[in-house]
Amino acid sequence: MESVGKVAVIAIGGNSLVNKGRESIDDQYMAVAETSKHIADMIQSGWTVAVGHGNGPQVGFVLRRSEVAHRVEGIHEVPLDMCGADTQGATGYMLQQCLYNEFLARGIKKDVCTVVTQVEVDRSDPAFQNPSKPIGSFMEKDQALEKKSREGWSVVEDAGRGWRRVVPSPLPKRVVEEPAIKSLVTQGMCVITVGGGGIPVVADDTGRLKGIAAVIDKDFASSLLANLVGAEMFVISTAVEKVAINWGKPEQKWLDQMTVAEAKAYLAEGTHFAKGSMAPKIQACIWFLERGGKKALITNPENIGRALRGETGTWLVP
Repeated sequence: MESVGKVAVIAIGGNSLVNKGRESIDDQYMAVAETSKHIADMIQSGWTVAVGHGNGPQVGFVLRRSEVAHRVEGIHEVPLDMCGADTQGATGYMLQQCLYNEFLARGIKKDVCTVVTQVEVDRSDPAFQNPSKPIGSFMEKDQALEKKSREGWSVVEDAGRGWRRVVPSPLPKRVVEEPAIKSLVTQGMCVITVGGGGIPVVADDTGRLKGIAAVIDKDFASSLLANLVGAEMFVISTAVEKVAINWGKPEQKWLDQMTVAEAKAYLAEGTHFAKGSMAPKIQACIWFLERGGKKALITNPENIGRALRGETGTWLVP
């Protein structure tokens, strides 16, 4: 059995696994390799790490290929839950291989594996009454309305750029593969899991599961996972070194630390953290701490090592 040590869960954004304008598989692999170095830094400093990751761009690529193949060759389109499974497997494969190679180069004795993960959501979650998460390609209005009529899609006009499909973004309720993930973490393995927030599933009255067209916030799912595996620390790896209040204003202020009470107050003001970017990250950290976690960190990938030494990043504490 490998040494377990301290346990951390890190949530990395789907955009950190692909470079804008350089989106081939080789380019994605290079981005994953760079991210893997920072995860390996954590492991080398004594942490056992479980990795949650976003998959927004990757699901977009799968959907686009599916749409083109269906239009040109008549091949079946890929349902959204299957897109999640596809990208969990492909991204997990790249992370596994890059981490394996990084461990080999550093002489780290650590196994790494991917768990294709289902996350149960509640059929009565209010998100199902208000689909809001854009996915897939932009469409002309006529095409969007045809999809709405024929496929039952919810569609919206997106900021003058065209029409897009929107799906619900319900809260995670249960990580179905929790026992397996906990067992692997307890053995000291680096586990890649809840990719893209997990594959959304709902249970019927008998408990049988079925995939559903939805997108779970990966930070919310990773936060829940961190509590389930007893993680001491929850890390959100994002595009900024620190969190700021009054972002973009003359009175902008970078934060080294926030308590849960302070973070809640900033969220309640509604002007500091954007709903589609920083706000859910702050909320995910709050929930982790309220459920018994000890500390949470928000920083960018290249500064994780410095943040763990107390030199940068924004720390959230109870």
